Amino acid sequence: MLSISDTVTEMVQWVFPEHAGAPGQIHGGRMMQWIATVGTIAASRVARGNVALGAMDDIDFLHPVKVGEVAVLRAQVELVGRSSLEVGVRVFSENVHTGARAVTLNSHLVFIKVDERLHPQPVPARIEPEGREEEALYAAALDRRQQRQERLARRSARAREIGDDGTGGLRWKFESSRSVLPEDTLFGNTMFPGKLLMDVDEAGGILSMRYNRGLVMTACLDALDFYAPISSHEVVTFKAGLNHVGTSSLEVGVKVLTEVPITGEIRHACTAYLTYVHLGPDLRPRPCAPFTPETPEEQRRWGEALERRTRRLARVKALRASINEGR
Repeated sequence: MLSISDTVTEMVQWVFPEHAGAPGQIHGGRMMQWIATVGTIAASRVARGNVALGAMDDIDFLHPVKVGEVAVLRAQVELVGRSSLEVGVRVFSENVHTGARAVTLNSHLVFIKVDERLHPQPVPARIEPEGREEEALYAAALDRRQQRQERLARRSARAREIGDDGTGGLRWKFESSRSVLPEDTLFGNTMFPGKLLMDVDEAGGILSMRYNRGLVMTACLDALDFYAPISSHEVVTFKAGLNHVGTSSLEVGVKVLTEVPITGEIRHACTAYLTYVHLGPDLRPRPCAPFTPETPEEQRRWGEALERRTRRLARVKALRASINEGR
């Protein structure tokens, strides 16, 4: 039996200018890629084999990691099922001059141990929490698993959504496609989800910048489920649409489709909801251009986004409180 502390994997990255999105701070998609990377390493070590990312819980960026700082990503396996593993990832920003560290974000990812054909395989190890702190982590992981199972009840229907996604009724939208190359894969010919997350964030960020006519910063990625794997030499399409505009933030939905060019088969890979903050030249939040939903599709998306925003604000408040209590 392994304790949670036995599974810790730490990855340290110096943030260079090439990693930046808005000037002087890390690109949100790059951070998501690093989270997927360290999570995959931690899960693979415990699974003793290849793993595929099946779901991600909400990612809330409490503050950005700046260029010149060090990003410290700490991953640990907190729950093991028959073929699944939940990995918790906490990211710190570290000032190399003072040594001071600050919590940047928390996230939880679910991986499935798979064979070369992506068929689920049993995980050989089990987690036995040691001490009160690990028991609390284990109990929280069980609660999250129950919440995901409720989401999975709707997964089959969502996986079949490859037709009209409603962007025809939107005034603000963005679409891009690209081929999946071997360099985008990790195990065999399957696209590494970290690369996909970076592409998703870029699609949403481009639409946000076009709308605001200015810089934006990724503030949040809502819980995300993956419905279908993406293989090399397939064509992946990102359909982004503006859902909601607040005072200085806006929500964008990004639907990801993957296509087999030889057969014409199209599958729904995932749908992501991202929140961006509009930044001024001083990199401080500034008001977004006002937006009034007019079409039925815009009004539907606006209402659903307001519900997510309410949950998001409560979640960030609870996250900040828990971090302050742990200091």
